[in-house]
Amino acid sequence: MAVIKTNSDDVRMLARLMRAEAEGDGELGMLMVGNVGVNRVLGNCLDFRNIRSIPNMVYQSPGGFEAVQKPYFYQKAREKDVRLAQRVVNGERQSPASNALWFFRPAGGCPATWYDQANTGRFKAHCFFAPTAEDCPTVY
Repeated sequence: MAVIKTNSDDVRMLARLMRAEAEGDGELGMLMVGNVGVNRVLGNCLDFRNIRSIPNMVYQSPGGFEAVQKPYFYQKAREKDVRLAQRVVNGERQSPASNALWFFRPAGGCPATWYDQANTGRFKAHCFFAPTAEDCPTVY
């Protein structure tokens, strides 16, 4: 059962985003990027108020994803990426991205906080950061 409202085009867009942002981190890394995206749609908090759909989330400006500025994002979604995106839309969560609203790829170690949000962990190249349950209860 989907945790956010989507259609097949939305799922394909999420799949393209997940691949563009984290293909180098494998399927698990891609799932984590998807978690962040779904959490932003669910959140309606902090920087993500009124982000109610996958396209709103993907193209949010400012605050969106760097991948949409690169040609790689605009490749057709592969079926295996679509299946991963559907798993995330259906509510599958992966730690440390389970409740995260942000991630980035630092040159070194992960900072303890990023924009006042706590580091929830690192997976390969990406560090993940989550708000408190008090600030964003709908991502918990």
